[in-house]
Amino acid sequence: MSDLDLEKLARDRAPAADPASRARALAAAMEAFDGAEKNAASPQGSSAGGRQSSIFNRIWSPIMNRRLLAGSALATLLVVPVAGLVTYELVNNGTVPLTVTTEVAETSGGQDLRARQQEAKKTTPNAGELSAALQSGEARDGSAGQVTGAEAKAEAAQPTDMLAAEPVPLAEGREEEALAAAPDSFALGEAVATQSLSRAITQPSATADAIAMPVPAEDRERFASADPNPVKSVATDPVSTFSADVDTASYSYVRRALLGGSLPDREAVRVEELVNYFPYDWKGPETAEKPFNATVTVLPTPWNKDTELLHIGIKGFDTAATAQPAANLVFLIDVSGSMNEPDKLPLLKGAFRLLVGKLKDTDTVSIVTYAGNAGVVLEPTAAKDRQKILDAIDTLQPGGSTAGAEGIETAYRLAEKAFKTDGVNRVMLATDGDFNVGPASDDDLKRIIEERRKSGIFLSVLGFGRGNYNDGMMQTLAQNGNGTAAYIDTLAEAQKTLVEEAGASLFPIAKDVKFQIEFNPERIAEYRLIGYETRVLNREDFNNDKVDAGDIGSGHRVTAIYEVTPKGSPAVLNDPLRYGKENAAAAPVAESGELAFLKMRWKKPDGDTSELATLPVTDANAVADVNAAAPDVRFSVAVAAFGQKLKGVSALQDYAYGSILGLAEAAKGNDPFGYRAEFLKLVQLAGGLSGEKAE
Repeated sequence: MSDLDLEKLARDRAPAADPASRARALAAAMEAFDGAEKNAASPQGSSAGGRQSSIFNRIWSPIMNRRLLAGSALATLLVVPVAGLVTYELVNNGTVPLTVTTEVAETSGGQDLRARQQEAKKTTPNAGELSAALQSGEARDGSAGQVTGAEAKAEAAQPTDMLAAEPVPLAEGREEEALAAAPDSFALGEAVATQSLSRAITQPSATADAIAMPVPAEDRERFASADPNPVKSVATDPVSTFSADVDTASYSYVRRALLGGSLPDREAVRVEELVNYFPYDWKGPETAEKPFNATVTVLPTPWNKDTELLHIGIKGFDTAATAQPAANLVFLIDVSGSMNEPDKLPLLKGAFRLLVGKLKDTDTVSIVTYAGNAGVVLEPTAAKDRQKILDAIDTLQPGGSTAGAEGIETAYRLAEKAFKTDGVNRVMLATDGDFNVGPASDDDLKRIIEERRKSGIFLSVLGFGRGNYNDGMMQTLAQNGNGTAAYIDTLAEAQKTLVEEAGASLFPIAKDVKFQIEFNPERIAEYRLIGYETRVLNREDFNNDKVDAGDIGSGHRVTAIYEVTPKGSPAVLNDPLRYGKENAAAAPVAESGELAFLKMRWKKPDGDTSELATLPVTDANAVADVNAAAPDVRFSVAVAAFGQKLKGVSALQDYAYGSILGLAEAAKGNDPFGYRAEFLKLVQLAGGLSGEKAE
């Protein structure tokens, strides 16, 4: 039997019990129990006459109802957190050694307490006695929650007892049985009400299989975002430089939040990713020698009559499907325990099944999984053997911790093993981002991925799920590993990302794409780059080929928008410099036809030296009215307004969702896939959730 066969067997689950057999076994057990001498006469209670109760009621009621603790603030502060953690752990974990102890000052009250504890222990069954009873048929599931006669007597005699128990390992599914061996109540005694405690905490035992009691689950989602770009003065900062970004993860996440009935976290909103989610009909380049073309439009700002928008639309060369090179793909799939949710691993498997159906026979697929450690599920396999690939995907099962860094290393090694010199080599990481074994910080992962990108292997990062979604980590990987990032919230989104836009997703036409724009201080006083906060570069980075930047795939579109303030506009925010050039001469400023000058740098996918293209922005690019701009320009501006409003940008404070909706509706244009119609619904939802009326 091969290692792969053993791995498959290890992931298989035991078959479910037959319902009929389960029912017969339960009926037989009930009959045996009811026939037992101890409870034969009292089938609806116990021989002690006490009321049947769960272990939690038995622990909780004496504490909260006793005279000494009634109304005690100290009891609330100490007992409530302890009881809450105990309850949480018993519900969520199967094996936790539990010990609850307190230390009381050596006083007569404390000594009296210990004496009563010892007396009560004599009437309380221990774990061994309970185990023997269970094995002999004198107890059944649920009996640990009943109060026995001995327990009732102990409770009556000791109204305020708190007993320290030895650690009791809890076997899976046997929590109540094991806890029945513990004392039947917690009580703090008179000394607790009057004196401070040295310690009153829950501690795990020192056994090898002990598991620390966790903090209750909380929202651990982390996002890669930054404060909105500030308004800059052209007099002091005339040059703006940023990296291309074709990621779309933020839009999908925002959509999921709105459809779920809540406004998204502002940190989750990256405006450029909302804008770049949609296909636009920008004019592309004629040949692949110049991989992209720029379309520039200057138009009035819909939300501010005293400013203008400088809109730049980039279209990458669209490689015909028949001319696309062979692809060497490694699916790096997170199968850790955190992926055990319907919108994670099951959705992930469906997404990759769609992609496999899109691949050419000459493409190659490998599969690496990672949980506690990384493993190879499928060695490099020709895509024509689709059933073998699909069968490997179907075997994936969740479980374990998340050794993401080890998985990345394994995936890149496998990609190098099947490297296609004249093709595209790409690792496709699918995860919720919850790396918790091995290197897990953003800096550690950045170093790993920066080293690996030198091999010529590109990266795609696909995010799944909510709750512990680590957008920040995925952005770190994508931005530093010649990669792109998307968030898959539905199978329809998987279809869009991996099938309809497969060329752009899989086949790069340019890497390290950078933009730099210099504003003419004679025409423009101030500017603000909308979005791209996490992509801003230093001015000197533009000409430094060692600085990594974004990548553009076949047919990709990139849109960038600046809000600019013309010189002399009442919207200018910065005072003129006392010693600036604008005050040095009394003569009127000379008119110039140029508003700005655009530069673009990129490298070929297999190159190390960048190329340069330039384009002046002049009055010929301007339109006098918003409605005179092309529909795609107006729609992208509406999306940019929507993203800024969700992010809380002050410039959009008085621009209503209804105005955004009207602008987008008028520019909806051709919408074959329904993406723009969906956007209109999201604007309406956001307006309703915010209290505004989006009509």
